[in-house]
Amino acid sequence: MRPVFRLLSTELIERIISEARDILCNLGMEIHNDGILSMLSDHGASVDSGKKHVVFTADIIDKALKTAPDSVKLDDVMGRQTHDLTDHNVYFTPGSAAINILDPRSGEIRKPSTADYVEYAMLISRLDNIASQSTAFIPADVHEKISDSYRLFLSLLYCEKPVVTGAFTIDAFNVMKDLQLAIRGSADELRKKPLTIFSCCPTAPLKWSDVTSQNLVDCAKYFIPVEYISMPLSGFMAPVTLVGSLVQHTAETLSGVVLSQLTQPGTPIIYGGSPAAFDIRYETTPMGAVETQMIDCAYNEIGKYLNLPTQAYIALSDAKQLDAQAGLETSMGATLAALSGINSISGPGMLDFESCQSLEKLVVDNEICGMTLRLIRGIEPKEDFPAIPIFEELLKEKHLLIADHTRKYLRDEHYFPGTVIDRANSSRWKEEGSLTIGDRAKLEIERLLDTWEPTGLSDDVLAEMTVMMKEEAAKFGMDSLPHENL
Repeated sequence: MRPVFRLLSTELIERIISEARDILCNLGMEIHNDGILSMLSDHGASVDSGKKHVVFTADIIDKALKTAPDSVKLDDVMGRQTHDLTDHNVYFTPGSAAINILDPRSGEIRKPSTADYVEYAMLISRLDNIASQSTAFIPADVHEKISDSYRLFLSLLYCEKPVVTGAFTIDAFNVMKDLQLAIRGSADELRKKPLTIFSCCPTAPLKWSDVTSQNLVDCAKYFIPVEYISMPLSGFMAPVTLVGSLVQHTAETLSGVVLSQLTQPGTPIIYGGSPAAFDIRYETTPMGAVETQMIDCAYNEIGKYLNLPTQAYIALSDAKQLDAQAGLETSMGATLAALSGINSISGPGMLDFESCQSLEKLVVDNEICGMTLRLIRGIEPKEDFPAIPIFEELLKEKHLLIADHTRKYLRDEHYFPGTVIDRANSSRWKEEGSLTIGDRAKLEIERLLDTWEPTGLSDDVLAEMTVMMKEEAAKFGMDSLPHENL
């Protein structure tokens, strides 16, 4: 039996959804995009173009939910399906868009470079328990106008896994879309085999900016999956109660569902978010707070009630180093998320309130992901009944180390973490250098990078992508790309 964690009753879920719908159909939302306002008006919404304000109708919401698909499938660079985001299927992906990296050599938080990103992409390709990559951090050695497309370019160049990404400008989307078309060959093939998920973020409270709403619409036109990242801050930019924050999250996310489905009925969407319980003592947004994790797991239940795939920023930490706090917050979040059945769990590798990525933490988190994936497989009998023959052999042989039953089920029943996790006795640990988890993580990074292999993309596709990226960089005064000099 698969273990499942729940926080909300069906009655409470229905009340939260009802209140969120009332907000959309009475208070409405700000949407700073004239084209989208016109589209909503055409479908019967009440629009005040001067105030950039729209009041939804129940009919619009119902129609959007009816056409929204109940699963999102993803394929890797080579066209092999890797994800089916539906039901309680669980997949891990690193946190996205950090502005800093924890330097693996100095231990200092600093701005990342292209060299860091290349190492990250190569590393993530080798981590078996993290199913997709993300555009995890923003290289500071390229013009900010190409930072979105450049990190997607590097991801596709050095790792075959699907990518969770996003754009901070409207123009960047076209380049990012064209990179995917270069790999798939046509818009029809990209629709059949989605390669990326775009994060699209409403602004709390109850607002869509021009950029994020346009990204959402542009993705729908090409059937590129989107995850809505509503970010209510409990007690600051949202009600202080968890239920109140869930009402706001539901309203903002439902509005995104409407925009996607009105643009292109049936476009793939993911019911996601990155809320936080605001800590008034430090004026911070702790992603490792238990209340933050509770909101994540609860809105996942709302998404599943609506029969939609789900996502959450969870399984990450607010710590500044790879320390006990990092392990505590990440493992707790990953465990709760997996038990809740959140389909796409974003967070591994992340520190410092979503602002920093760490390669050492990423390889440690890979093991946390492996343990939680084992956990949700649950406990099932495997030729354990009748029990007497097994125990007769145990009593006769005094052990079961080489028993047929042991050899048949050992690898399936037990998860064996890699060398990052220390399971040696103390004397052996001392003999092997008394290494800390950070020491072991550094050694594992070196091993994985040494065994990296290039993707299977053809030279023609690689050349087409490179030309595309160089042309974009040239618009902003760059005559070469940093990765070419590595």
